[in-house]
Amino acid sequence: MTNTTIEALLERVAVLEAQNAVRKTIARYMALCDVPCAPLEGESLAALFTDDAVWEGIGPQYAQKFGRMQGRAAIVEMLQAYLPPSPHFSTNVHFLTSEHIEVRSDIAKGRWIMLQASGYADEKAELIAARLEIDFVLSPRDAHDEWLIRHFRTERLFDAPWRVNPRKELNA
Repeated sequence: MTNTTIEALLERVAVLEAQNAVRKTIARYMALCDVPCAPLEGESLAALFTDDAVWEGIGPQYAQKFGRMQGRAAIVEMLQAYLPPSPHFSTNVHFLTSEHIEVRSDIAKGRWIMLQASGYADEKAELIAARLEIDFVLSPRDAHDEWLIRHFRTERLFDAPWRVNPRKELNA
């Protein structure tokens, strides 16, 4: 193998490792937004964002509902309003699909379609589909190839009602 071939292979491996690290960051974000959630020791939503991160709802439904938050503290404060001990959700689970991740040096851009299955404290429930577009940066805080969220955009595509526990009817 030539040095050029080895360098090209090393570059490809680095991109694959970066994509996997980006997946890990977004998977932890989604898991920490699930209800109920049992975070691992030392894990927090705040640790997933850059200091100057932006989180915003875009499109006709989410621009009004969520608006735009800037800064780690403002983002976490908004997210915590939906998570325990807040009584907003009784259950909340996120699924990601249609993934596309591009990595260029120390930045990455990811796109997903998210399905969110939510049961609310008032016993209503709905399925929500949203498009996520997220910019990540390689963390300067450590040497563990951790990728942080710099700009999180979510756009609601559709929603539909559903039943959280259809087995209740079967057991009645």
